[in-house]
Amino acid sequence: MVSANNITVNFGGFTLFDNVSFMVNENDRIGLVGKNGAGKSTLLKIFRGLQQPTSGNISTPKDFSMGYLPQQMTVADGKSVIEETMTAFDELNRMEITMNEISNQLVQRTDYESEEYMNLIERLHEITERHDFLGGNDKTGDTEKALVGLGFKRSDFARATSEFSGGWRMRIELAKILLTKPRLLLLDEPTNHLDIESIRWLEDYLRNYYGALILISHDRAFLDAVTNRTVEISLGKIYDYKTSYSKFVELRKERREQQSAAYENQRKMIEKTEEFIERFRYKASKANQVQSRIKQLDRLDIIEIDDEDLAKLNIKFPPAPRAGREVFKALNLTKTYGEHTVFADINLLVERGDRVAFVGRNGEGKTTLSKIIVGELGWEGGDAIVGYNVKIGYFAQNQDDLMLGDDTVFDVLDKVAVGDIRSKLRDILGAFLFRGEDIDKKVKVLSGGERSRLAMAKLMLEPYNLLVLDEPTNHMDMRSKDILKNALLAYDGTLIVVSHDREFLDGLVNKVYEFRDGAVREHLGGIYEFLERRQFNSLSELELKQQSQPKADKDPKSKNIEKKGGDRQSKKLEQQIGAVEQNIEQMESELSIMDLFLTQGNMPDTDFFEKYEKMKKSLSIEMEKWEQLCRQYENLQD
Repeated sequence: MVSANNITVNFGGFTLFDNVSFMVNENDRIGLVGKNGAGKSTLLKIFRGLQQPTSGNISTPKDFSMGYLPQQMTVADGKSVIEETMTAFDELNRMEITMNEISNQLVQRTDYESEEYMNLIERLHEITERHDFLGGNDKTGDTEKALVGLGFKRSDFARATSEFSGGWRMRIELAKILLTKPRLLLLDEPTNHLDIESIRWLEDYLRNYYGALILISHDRAFLDAVTNRTVEISLGKIYDYKTSYSKFVELRKERREQQSAAYENQRKMIEKTEEFIERFRYKASKANQVQSRIKQLDRLDIIEIDDEDLAKLNIKFPPAPRAGREVFKALNLTKTYGEHTVFADINLLVERGDRVAFVGRNGEGKTTLSKIIVGELGWEGGDAIVGYNVKIGYFAQNQDDLMLGDDTVFDVLDKVAVGDIRSKLRDILGAFLFRGEDIDKKVKVLSGGERSRLAMAKLMLEPYNLLVLDEPTNHMDMRSKDILKNALLAYDGTLIVVSHDREFLDGLVNKVYEFRDGAVREHLGGIYEFLERRQFNSLSELELKQQSQPKADKDPKSKNIEKKGGDRQSKKLEQQIGAVEQNIEQMESELSIMDLFLTQGNMPDTDFFEKYEKMKKSLSIEMEKWEQLCRQYENLQD
């Protein structure tokens, strides 16, 4: 379908690609992988025609459509969210104008048997088929489904795009690209600005997408869920595997082991052959055998081992100073922006040694609370208390805003380093793969992954006992993420991580705070335990299983309450708890049905989204009420 033919790219004396060739077939789901700076984003730009190779070319069929989402792009202002998203249908709108023009011509003509008349009918038929395929009959419905899937609320549709952050505006661009239904999607780190729920929606969408896909992502779980082919870029060459990422990692390891074994066997054979030749070269009785072995070596295909890029980070966080038991406490904390309430009356406690994940949809307050913790933002109600002797290291999500483009890599660290650490700046940069002339590069020419590494290097300049990391893995390659995760596992301080990367959080955190509907809920355990619980509360088939379970399988807290006798007040609380549980069960059942409507995109009425949001808030209130009643009951039993 589309082919890259002998692509070579040279930058000065450096070769990025060396005669790279591969074919993209229909329905291919290609994961493009490799370390930061290997050339993944450059290759997508070459496919899209935004950059020309030094030699070679990209071959595409006539009238072939591509959709391209870069890591960073210029977004438009002046329209509402839904108006801007529906500009994706410009081609459809032009088709409709053409269809109307042809239909008017056909009505006015009477030469029904003429070749020109038949050509008009054939052209109208082709355009109508294309129009229907692109969703021309339900443009508004498709637009709303895409926006909701990517995390927008119905109340956001009429808001101006200028009111939204860069991450949300990137979602608008992604929705526009998906709605155009190109034959080839080129997506460069599409999950960087998505929360876990939106990532899952995008996974389902891309799995069922009719066209081909080339995807750059450092989210292992996302790659495994979406791709069926992996193309690795390493040291200017590509290695093509017809499998998903996790299987590719296994096959690459097996291939290198087989190459190493074959190379070693051949090396030993060559040594023995050369030894025989040297030993009997001047013996007439062995002349024929010597000549035979010389010819054998001449005909031998020398086995080569694929070059492997072994450069890696070398991260070790400084030992954490001793802090008090309570590292951070929020007491009835409320944060608003004008009339918009981000969260209200939240309570949470982070203790020394905790490893906490902040998760939830974008815009629910994860970054806002992170900034309150590190002292960058104020609040409107309640208290935010940082504990005794707590020293905070902060990795901010918006690295582009925090590092001046004209500063060099060395300048970024040199401006903040003090004391003896200044003599170790080159060593620290070397540990983060900035070596030799790299330290003189300006920030504005660094890739996203290189900027992330540089920001992480700043955290090495002094010891902290609380690390607050806001999306630290955005743009980081797989190897760098694994090394960062291992360094954080060895870190002896307290950790708060804002992240949507499930694989990164798995095994790293032991507590999850979920930000949802203006509240924050604590979930003990790891990220996948949390996801399983959230899935159980939302999927209809699991809801049906829950309803069909015998009463003996009720929640342990409820069983405990039912078993205990008590005085009149206890019995009254039991009745209240039972009533609230019935309300919760009814609401969860109704939400399950509404989730089905959302999944199928078949909304029963125009105010469906308002009812859906209202139901979720009501359920949240009932859950909090149930927790309060249970605590009151347990206190009576103590």
